Amino acid sequence: MHKDALWHGSREMADNFDIEFDHVTFGYGEKPVLKDVSFTLKQNHSYALVGASGSGKSTIAKLISGFYRVDQGRIKIGGFPLEDYSEKSILGNIAFVFQDVKLFKTSLYENVAMANVSASREKVMEAFHRAGCDSILDKFNDREKTIIGSKGVYLSGGEKQRIGIARAILKNARIVIMDEASAAVDPENEHELQKAFAELMKDKTVIMIAHRLTSVRNVDEILVIEDGQVIERGSDSELMKQESRYKFFQDLYAQANEWRVREHA
Repeated sequence: MHKDALWHGSREMADNFDIEFDHVTFGYGEKPVLKDVSFTLKQNHSYALVGASGSGKSTIAKLISGFYRVDQGRIKIGGFPLEDYSEKSILGNIAFVFQDVKLFKTSLYENVAMANVSASREKVMEAFHRAGCDSILDKFNDREKTIIGSKGVYLSGGEKQRIGIARAILKNARIVIMDEASAAVDPENEHELQKAFAELMKDKTVIMIAHRLTSVRNVDEILVIEDGQVIERGSDSELMKQESRYKFFQDLYAQANEWRVREHA
């Protein structure tokens, strides 16, 4: 079955950015990925979607962004159905940060500035600074004028990710979706990246999809997705006190890391 993107209306988003899934069913083919799912995410809170591969985490993120039309039910932002909003309003208020950041063969400055073409130079440079990119610019004689892809220009995965975060900070969208954003980061970039994430997440509604369970402990609430359903939700401390599915995942993750340490000991 072909899935069209939403037909967009003309409504502009106002001050309420609560996200609601109201009995949502969706599948890419005949088999549903999400089945009669209902939940609410409050604005200016941070959430993590946790679950096995194929459980429906990334699908939820794509549906919030209006990439697909749901089969049944409604997705609302600020109390209004997603399809009521203009495309410009959805694009302007939702930012995606992917694991594999796409940088274009232009200057570092242009790679960030494209997120908001009306932003002043001061605002672009502030976004670099807030994303912890000063040390990246310092590597190159031409700093922010350095051309991506030119001779001698190399950025690690974590450095590319910070440029991507600077772009998202400049965009200043009210809803930020991070899909496996720290999965492939080199250890030396991890600390800088976490600081950059903290800057990006200020006063935003944040939805984080992560296999790396260490990165979700500080969010306001964790939603555990299994077979297209939200089976439990709560903070890390709340879920770890129970015999929850989340605790099972965390214990498994800790065991796997322990084995890895022993192998290298």
